[in-house]
Amino acid sequence: MTNTDSSHATILILEDDPDIAKLICGSLAEYGFRCEHVGTGRALLDRARRAAPELCIVDLGLPDMDGMQVVRELQEGSPCAVLILTGRNDVTDRVLGLELGADDYIVKPFEPRELVARVRSILRRYQRATPVETTTTERSLARFSDWQFDKGRHALLSPDQREINLSAAEAGLLLTLLERPNRILSREQLLGERDIDPFDRSIDVRISRLRRKLEDDPHDPKLIKTVYGAGYLFSAQVSWE
Repeated sequence: MTNTDSSHATILILEDDPDIAKLICGSLAEYGFRCEHVGTGRALLDRARRAAPELCIVDLGLPDMDGMQVVRELQEGSPCAVLILTGRNDVTDRVLGLELGADDYIVKPFEPRELVARVRSILRRYQRATPVETTTTERSLARFSDWQFDKGRHALLSPDQREINLSAAEAGLLLTLLERPNRILSREQLLGERDIDPFDRSIDVRISRLRRKLEDDPHDPKLIKTVYGAGYLFSAQVSWE
């Protein structure tokens, strides 16, 4: 993700219904987004391998493969932001999609303005997490509980020096926690949004993914603690070099 202006981001639309695809592309084009439409999962994966987009909007009901598999393969081969757009309104599907690395989930029928708002929100989140060039005097390496995180490279090193793969969204979330250790951070602060749905629990899923990668026991977490009714707290001493 290298764009600094989200309105010029390239967005791939995976939708097998041409009328819905036309509505999506038209809505986003009004706000300056560049859209490309494909009708099958394989076509999207092939296109993403050639040049990774900033965002993929993925329908789950596809003619050639399951949409969840598309999300999984995207994150493994061409990591990018993912918005699931589907007629399925099942909580299990929503959680599974987020567990696989999707950034948001919107159910059909949808309001085009809401779609545009969610796309903008996701892209802002990724831009905040995009690595930037660092100078030799800038502190960019965080050390905590025998772990290391290099914010310039999004590199997380375990105590035994294994490099743990992080998505841009996960790296951004970890950076937010590391910059504010031992402080309670609300969901709004962690998402970086002023207005979010109070019933939106996507941040909880992202915290769960990050805990697994940090080998933090979800039943008795030592690093990322849940403060019920308030948010989360990163409970570790953090030093920056």
